[in-house]
Order: sequence, then C-alpha cells, then structure tokens
Amino acid sequence: MKAIVQDTYGPADVLELRDVDPPAPGDDDVLVRVRAAGVDAGVVHLMTGTPYLVRLGFGLRAPRVRVRGMDVAGRVEAVGRNVTRFRPGDEVFGSCQGSFAEYACGRQGKFVPKPAALTFEQAAAVPISAQTALHGLRDAGKVQEGQKVLVIGAGGGVGTFAVQLAKVFGAEVTGVCGPAKADLVRSIGADHVLDYTREDFTGRPERYDLILDIAGNRPLSRMRRALTPRGTLVVMGGEEGGKWTGGLGRQFRAMLPSPFSGHRLRALVSLHRERDLRFLAELLEAGRFAPVVSRTYPLAEAREAVRYVSGGHAEGKVVITV
Repeated sequence: MKAIVQDTYGPADVLELRDVDPPAPGDDDVLVRVRAAGVDAGVVHLMTGTPYLVRLGFGLRAPRVRVRGMDVAGRVEAVGRNVTRFRPGDEVFGSCQGSFAEYACGRQGKFVPKPAALTFEQAAAVPISAQTALHGLRDAGKVQEGQKVLVIGAGGGVGTFAVQLAKVFGAEVTGVCGPAKADLVRSIGADHVLDYTREDFTGRPERYDLILDIAGNRPLSRMRRALTPRGTLVVMGGEEGGKWTGGLGRQFRAMLPSPFSGHRLRALVSLHRERDLRFLAELLEAGRFAPVVSRTYPLAEAREAVRYVSGGHAEGKVVITV
C-alpha cells in the first residue's frame, strides 16, 4: 500500500510517499480503508520530535511508528475475531496511528460510525481537534449556559470547534483571531470577534467566565486580568517555548498559582474516548455544529499539507484525501 513514512525527526521534507506492507489487524482491531485523514498540530510535533518530551513516548532517536497521521475516516475492510461493533463495509471515523496511508488499523474503541450527513473529509477533521475543544470547555472549563467565553485562536483547527461547541453549551462567545479569519469566526457563530493585531483583549473592560488559550503566547498574568473574580483559564498548549517542553511549559506554569487565587487555572489533558466521539457524532448528525475544512490535499501531497499546517496560520482543518 501507499503510505507517508518518515525514518527520522525533522521538517516536512523527512516525509516520503512509499510502498509498505498494510497493517494486519489483531483480535481487537479494525482495519480501515482510508478515505480521508486529518492533519493537526500533533502530527507536526510527532514529525519534528519537538518538544523533546514528545520523544519519551514516541522514540528517542527516531519515530517508533514510521507512518504519520492519526485522524481517519473510511470504510471497514476487515475486523479481528473479538470485534463485535463493526463489520466490513461500515463507514467509520476515529483515530489511530498511521492514517496517512491507504489502510490504517486501530482498536475498535477508537472508532464510531460516521454520521451520514458528513463527507469522509469532514469526518476526518473531527476526532482529535473536536475532542480537544470539548475537553477544554466541558471537562477543564466546566462551561455553563449563559457564561461569557473567550476563545484565543478561534480560527484554527481546535478553535473553530471550540467556538461552535461553546455555543452548543449556551455560552456567549468571543473569538480572538487575525483579520484574515474574522469572517470565518463570525460565520460559525461567534457573538463577538476581536482582531489580535489591532487590540489586546487583556486591556479591555470586558471580563470572561472562561478563557480557552489555544494560541498560547500571552503571559498568564495578563490573561488573568480578563477573567471574572471566579473565572477559569484553560491553557491548551502553544507553539512557543523551549526545545524541551515547548508549549507544555505554559501548561505547567498555569497549574502553580491556582491554589492561591480565586481564579481556576487549568492545563488541558485531552484523552480520546469513545463516549466523547459518540457524543460529538450525535451533535454532528443533528446539525448542531460542523467541521470547517479549509484545504484538502491528495495523499501524494501530504508533505505540502503538513508544511502548511506547521506554518501556524491554517483556517480550520486541513485534510488529506486517499
């Protein structure tokens, strides 16, 4: 089969389209004929091996899993003998290692049926980014109906889901983004849009019950000024910082002052759970929110797709078609 492979850590140039053996499903696994695969910041970190903490789990000198990609949508090709939820021909979406390929394999608990209303490209955009947004809002942020929510990085892959899901939960949403993404953020339901190139939300009189810091480059002390007295700041990562911890360093720092403040400062740990993916699938089927797919690339151009995402300015999600 054709797959996007890397033998060493580095920029997008390390990715190569090669012929490799298809994965063999184990007893609890589902083999999927890939139709589309999402590209997110996590793919970039695994490709480059930065921050270096990433390598503790994925290979110190070189990636243990050589085929890139995690988000996936496609049709079930084969199932292991213990799999009871799926059969060949079922349309599914979810996450697994090695989705930038013609076939990908993962545990059955990592997949759910694809909503009929979604294309494969739309479905592939959902699993990791939408669950990250959900966990930031619901689990770490404890969002409540009627609250004022600020989403920093509202036009990106996670941000476009965060804006829409905050509206699903009944919040008043302000999105922070660059001028090129302002119309997009308004179109997906944001009540207010702030252009970070023209104004600093931390200097405004408005106060927010919940801030989701997705873009991640402002000092925590300044962001806390924009919170209500009992407000919550959820630090969801960032692309700046040292080579060892990168954006994780901001998350570590966010947890330190929380016990000594009226504010709740939270670092996000997002786990990919079947029940949450099913919850999102139900909302998608009901038309409560929709993936924003700005660009698609064929598998042979995956290197260009990852290079575009690594630039940090992609609108919504980027998807590879197979």
